[in-house]
Amino acid sequence: MASFAKLNNNNIVERVESVVNEVIKDSNGVEQESIGVQFLRTLYNEPNAVWKKTSYNTVGGVHLLGGIPFRKNHAGIGYTYDSQRDAFIPSKPYNSWILNEQSCNWKAPVAYPNDGNEYKWNEVTQSWTLQTI
Repeated sequence: MASFAKLNNNNIVERVESVVNEVIKDSNGVEQESIGVQFLRTLYNEPNAVWKKTSYNTVGGVHLLGGIPFRKNHAGIGYTYDSQRDAFIPSKPYNSWILNEQSCNWKAPVAYPNDGNEYKWNEVTQSWTLQTI
């Protein structure tokens, strides 16, 4: 299955759909994003809709099955498509977090503690707070 993300006018993902791979193959049997886009535009009767192919197996710029990563992250509703990076970027979780240019994911300005405990980000103190049960 191929996945496609529908973008609104602000390049925010508003829908993600799966399309059978056979539907997006050209006459030579090669998958083409443009065929998938046209299929979805026709299916939903939205001739000007903007759809971008996305890879379910791509997270943080790494293909989980060892393949070629595609658009940094699998698109999710609310993600932003950045055309300059050709990447899907999740919503920024906190104002203080910084975009990692390689993964196109957000990271805290302070490294997560590596001591085996669970922590939650505290935006007020801009630090990790130990979770207690």
